[in-house]
Amino acid sequence: MKAIIFGANGQDGFYLARLLEQKEIEVLGISRHGDGLIGDVADFQFVENVIKESQPDYIFHLAANSTTRHEALFDNHAAIGTGSINILEAVNRHSRHSKVFLSGSAMQFKNDGVPIDENTAFAPTSPYSVSRIHSVFAARYYISLGIEVYIGYFFNHDSPRRTDQHINQKIASAAKAIAAGSAEKLELGDIMVKKEFNFAGDVVEAVWCLINQNEVHEAVIGSGNAHSIEEWLDLCFESVGKDRRQYVVIKKDFTAEYRILVSKPDLIHSLGWQPKVDIKGLAELIMKR
Repeated sequence: MKAIIFGANGQDGFYLARLLEQKEIEVLGISRHGDGLIGDVADFQFVENVIKESQPDYIFHLAANSTTRHEALFDNHAAIGTGSINILEAVNRHSRHSKVFLSGSAMQFKNDGVPIDENTAFAPTSPYSVSRIHSVFAARYYISLGIEVYIGYFFNHDSPRRTDQHINQKIASAAKAIAAGSAEKLELGDIMVKKEFNFAGDVVEAVWCLINQNEVHEAVIGSGNAHSIEEWLDLCFESVGKDRRQYVVIKKDFTAEYRILVSKPDLIHSLGWQPKVDIKGLAELIMKR
């Protein structure tokens, strides 16, 4: 069996590739830079050629610029919106047996502070969410044409492969640097914000669970457990024997995107998937990196 991963050099692509390899599936990893085949999912001719030639059993679209900043408007539209349509149309023309997975996001839903599930309304609150919403409606159209398309709405998840531009890794890196003798101060916004702390290795197992059944085509992927950034701070600093209150500076007049972002993952759990790593386990993994 064969699989293509667009966005293979990202965190999720890394763990998904290893999961597929364990299942003896031949993996073709595609990214704009790094290891594997170099290519742009926004280039239809490239996408069409690689799908036509490979005839994969599975295609996973994970490529994205994971930021909600307005400055990433065109990059997000190209990778997520155009990329999804390129994959779906190439499958429609040349490889209709292929199963397609598109990654979605918790950030594309209306967030009223209550747990989010598949029936929660979408909300175009950023260019990133607009691109994600666009890809979902494209997927629904191609499902009507008989293409097998699945969408997993990812809630917050991390791993040792995250960069310091992500808050969880930024905190962990600062704690390790301080433990090593750095005198730096860690400047943060609202540490009372609550979100999920899932492990990317668990999340890709949910993706595999979703794409290998035929009843459910859209599912939120999360633990349903929310924790504050303050709790994450404490776990990271306690692991190196430091009191985070001596090193953390809270920004004044900071407004968070949300107060809480948490899933209601009953549907994906009903398919047999359960996360294995909790917030404490995730902290241990990242702090040992």
